[in-house]
Order: sequence, then structure tokens, then C-alpha cells
Amino acid sequence: MKKLVLSLMAFSALFFTSCSTSDDDNTGGENVVINPGDFKGELKDGESLTLNPSETYNLTGAFIVRGGATLTIPAGTTIEASGGTSSYIAVAQDGQIFINGTANDPVVMTSAAASPAAGDWGGLVICGRANTNKGGSTGQTATAEVSDLTYGGTVDNDNSGIIKYLRIEYTGATFNGEKEFNGLSLFGVGSGTTIEYVQSFEGGDDGIEFFGGSVNGRYLVSTNSGDDSIDFADGWSGTGEYWYISGGAKAGIEGSNNGDDAAATPTTTATLKNITVVGPGSEGGIYVKEGGGIWTVENFYISDFETGIHVKGAADDAVANGHIDNDEISFTNVIFNNVTTETSYQGANTDFYTVGTGMGAGNGADVPNWANGWTRF
Repeated sequence: MKKLVLSLMAFSALFFTSCSTSDDDNTGGENVVINPGDFKGELKDGESLTLNPSETYNLTGAFIVRGGATLTIPAGTTIEASGGTSSYIAVAQDGQIFINGTANDPVVMTSAAASPAAGDWGGLVICGRANTNKGGSTGQTATAEVSDLTYGGTVDNDNSGIIKYLRIEYTGATFNGEKEFNGLSLFGVGSGTTIEYVQSFEGGDDGIEFFGGSVNGRYLVSTNSGDDSIDFADGWSGTGEYWYISGGAKAGIEGSNNGDDAAATPTTTATLKNITVVGPGSEGGIYVKEGGGIWTVENFYISDFETGIHVKGAADDAVANGHIDNDEISFTNVIFNNVTTETSYQGANTDFYTVGTGMGAGNGADVPNWANGWTRF
């Protein structure tokens, strides 16, 4: 194993040995020297780093966890970003991140600005080896739209680590003229990865987005996103359970297959359960577009939208409408609260959704109990 030096400022540096017995992290015994006041650089193959929750880390540039490296972030750790677009954390294929927050002591990634605002820094990017339809139908790879890292493949149970109780704030800096960071971007991330209890707060673009892959997302919160709140696309084949979404600018959830080829394979095949989406938002509680995919939604509470289930018109998106026509996209136990139009779909399958009496993520339009303590609104 190697010794990693990320800064020469030895007097202000933190020095410790990473030795863990927790099942939630996977660090070895490497000696690591970093400067919390200038947190940037990379971990290479064979290197690992555990942060110290008693320090506040100033993220001044990109920090990349390369393949074969491990980053562990204990409960209560705060990372404040001050580098604008250049500041983001990314995990490359075969790298791993272990975020071990708790309900009382979440890990917080936020802006260092005195008056923080959406778009102050990039966000968190994870790239795995699971399938995506952006590169092709037989496991080809693609390049992540932010970070320029490779993702995709055929390892659907790929393991990029464990993320629990993480709050990501004020993300969404512009990566280039056409692309902005999301709060959490999951590119081809496999089902061996755990994503639970994550909030995106005041992000400038989307809150959380699944770009293909097979990772499941449980207990997710997206608050006041500048674009869509939670997106899934590009052949995502996971399950989403207990999502609470509020205040996004556009769609509460955007579900699609592929923006370049609506019929691309492998097809997005998703299951959503126990979801609350609270407006306002200009594109509906959920927006079915770009081929949609094959998926089901159960116990879906939609509040304060002009349109509850927004479906892109058949003239522009015949593939997505075809999936609804054939009962390949369906909604059961949908609750509409203060919604003007239940759906914009104009096809013949008038029973593709059924109205119910569930409570969505737990408390209808109100914040669910499981979100208490580690989130902000």
C-alpha cells in the first residue's frame, strides 16, 4: 500500500491511521496525510482515506476516488465546497465510498459561501459497471456527462460502497455550457451499492439522478431543486422506495428511457413504492418521456401540481405512450391532492392508473417521520 500526500502544509495537516472494524466501511491500514483546509486531489489504486469528523473540510477542487481506492466519511463530518464548478467529489469505476452518517449525525456536503445559494459547487458523482443503454445494448461503456469518467458495463451487482444519512446542499454548478451537476449523480451504479437516507437540498439542477444501472434508492429526499427533483433514465433497472419530494422547479419525478433513442435497450425497468411529490413544478408530479420504459408505481401521493401524471404527447413520444397503451407503465393507489388535471395522457388505456387512499412516503404531503433529524426544509 502507498502513502498519500495531498498537501505539503504539514503544520495544518491532519495525520492519522485508518483502521476500521465497522461493517459500513472497508478501509485498510494506510497512513494518510491531508490538509482539511485544501481538500482536493485523488486516491489511487490501493489507497484509502478516512476523514475525521472533528474537522471541517474545505473542498477547493475535484476529489476523485480512483479504481481500487476507498474513501470513508464518518458520521458528523462536514465538507464545505469553495471551488465553484471545479469542486466535486467523484468515485470512478471500481472505487468505493462509505458514508456512515446517522439520523442524529448526518454527513453534510455543502457550500462554504457566507450566503450559500444553489449552484455554488458541483456535487457527488458515482460511476459503476452496471448496464446502461447510453453506450449500447450489450454492456458498452459511456462517459459521464459530469466528471468525464467512464461508466457502464455488465456487472449489475457492482458495489461502489454504502451511502447512509447524507445531506447534499447548494449543488448544481455548470460543468460546461450544456451540462450542470446534480446533487447526487449515479452513473451505471450496481445493485451491490447501498443508497439510503440521502437528501439533495437547494440544488441548482436535478436533485438525484439515476443514469442507468441497477442500484436501489431508499428513503430519498429532494427539496427545492432548480430542475427536476429525482430523475431516472438510460436503462435504470432499480427500485425506489420512500421518496419525499417538494419544491422542485419542473417535474417531481422524471422517468425516461433514452433521450437519443426512445426504444434503446436495455429498457428502463423500474419499480417505485411509497412516494410523495409536493409541488409546485411546471412539468407535473411525474413526467413520462423519452420512451418512458417499463415500470410500476405503487402508493403515489401527488400534491399541488397543475398536472399529476404528465405524459409527453404521442406525436412526439410514441414509444412512451405505447408502453402506457400496453399496460407496461402503470400506477396503483394514486392520491391526487390539489391537482387540477390528473393526467395529460390522451390514449385509449384509461385505467393505466387507479385512485387510492394511501399516504405516499408516510404522511401524505407532510414530511415523513423517517426524514426527521437529518434533513432540512
